[in-house]
Amino acid sequence: MAKVVVTGGSGMLGRWVVRHFARQGYEVLSVDTRQPEEALCSTLIVDLEDLGQTYGALAGADAVVHLAAIPRAGMTSPEVTFRNNVMSTYNVLEAAAGLGIRKAVIASSESSYGICFAVHPIGPQYVPMDEEHPQLPQDSYGLSKIVNEATADMFNRRTGMQVVSLRLGNVIPPEWYERFPSFIHKPEERERILWSYIDTRDAAEACRLAVEAEGLGSVALNLAADETSMDLTSRELLAARYPEVNDFRQPLGGYETLLSSEKAKRLLGWQPKYKWREQVSQ
Repeated sequence: MAKVVVTGGSGMLGRWVVRHFARQGYEVLSVDTRQPEEALCSTLIVDLEDLGQTYGALAGADAVVHLAAIPRAGMTSPEVTFRNNVMSTYNVLEAAAGLGIRKAVIASSESSYGICFAVHPIGPQYVPMDEEHPQLPQDSYGLSKIVNEATADMFNRRTGMQVVSLRLGNVIPPEWYERFPSFIHKPEERERILWSYIDTRDAAEACRLAVEAEGLGSVALNLAADETSMDLTSRELLAARYPEVNDFRQPLGGYETLLSSEKAKRLLGWQPKYKWREQVSQ
């Protein structure tokens, strides 16, 4: 049985990742700064900014899924956000490399494109945004994700470790779908995330597929549902909030996502399954 360490396993996404790996027959160890509300596996309390503790947490693992982080800008001061996110990721990959772990998945973010937390608002240069879209953050959170992706590249060059950086859209657990009717007709809401979302269960499956994939090197992949989180068409949303965008890389005739996950589908064999319209009574 393969052993996977999931950092941030007590968090909103982490608990779904732990559950998914366990159901797929993996031995799972959750690593966090707090115990989970529901004990799905053993949890080790670890400070990932301490390299020694990180080594101890990862010992004996075959793969690591690193989700632990300060999850958005504004929760802590900018330098604390940057230090925590960058050093914890460096330590996880350093320990993995030292222990001979060959597979890692890390949580990156759509925030790295710079739209989400921009002090001086910007829009997409083209849609749907793919992984080649410029990353132009104005905040330490988005910057930390770019640094983490570069750290992943470095460890791949140095050791050959496969590291998949998942640029997650707005992560939605099943119990949050009840909130959707309050905003689905308001284009001004959620514009900073281009109205994207990803179900925790779909994200969890992508983490497993990224661990099981071979030969990916170090790669960044967007993860989003195939539709926006709104009940307005994608062109209506753009016309209302980003009318300057006129570079359409794919046809937009309905509610298509504006954050492309085509690369993840191609490389991982992944397909998002959960759609808000099937989860919510409008």
